[in-house]
Amino acid sequence: MDKNIVDIGKLSDKVLLFGGVYSNLQALEALIAVAESEGIPPENCICTGDIIGYCAQPEETIQTFKNWNARIIVGNVEIQLRDDEDDCGCDFREGSRCDGFSQQWYPYAKSKLSKDSLDYLDTIPDHIQFTIGNQKVTVVHGSYFNVSEFIFKSTPWTTKHSNFEATESDIIIAGHCGLPFENKNNNKRWINPGVIGMPANDGKPNVWFAILDNSVKPLQVNLRKLDYNHTLTNKLMLNGLLPESYAKTIVTGIWDNMEILPEPEKQQQGKPIEL
Repeated sequence: MDKNIVDIGKLSDKVLLFGGVYSNLQALEALIAVAESEGIPPENCICTGDIIGYCAQPEETIQTFKNWNARIIVGNVEIQLRDDEDDCGCDFREGSRCDGFSQQWYPYAKSKLSKDSLDYLDTIPDHIQFTIGNQKVTVVHGSYFNVSEFIFKSTPWTTKHSNFEATESDIIIAGHCGLPFENKNNNKRWINPGVIGMPANDGKPNVWFAILDNSVKPLQVNLRKLDYNHTLTNKLMLNGLLPESYAKTIVTGIWDNMEILPEPEKQQQGKPIEL
């Protein structure tokens, strides 16, 4: 099937980048407040996908995002919900803890979404492209080739390089893996702004996003922490229908398990993220 790629043209000044809202309404509201305080318009705010996920307010989160009018590409969760599939498409190993937990939160999310929200998912493209300064940027979820591919900072550059070749890009903005990082090689930059719906396994309840800043030269990427009302998010998740382990992660900042992580990322659990 042909990809739906939307070119939004040339962007200037600041671009706010984030991923994985994961039905976390409180984090989304806090991020919108940051965008407003920084003077970043909605059309310069881009999500790498997975509006829906582990937390308790999927319908409210989609509607808030839709009304904000920011930009987004599909994550695996949007694709699965849009296509009325029975699982999240996260590419978790069958029988793993993540796979088991997804059999709780995905049906919960699916049961809460209105027709209007499902119709909105049909409007979301596979990828967004834009230019900033003299740099061509492509936004992907996992990778350009596989929406569910986990790519981390430690992932070999050869894997990343094929994405730059296929898209003829200078910068790739990606999501899915849940951890913020920037990786540079031969004037190419792979940027994962992190996710705002869950902590980054660093032992802190705050979450992560990034601002691409073209108001200074050279182009800067600022990975930033986001504080929000995580206590309320945790409370709402303790409804007997969602994994309590994920509710605990919201508060502790420690992942329940590290099944998806390569060894270098596993070694960083509970440690401050080095940028």
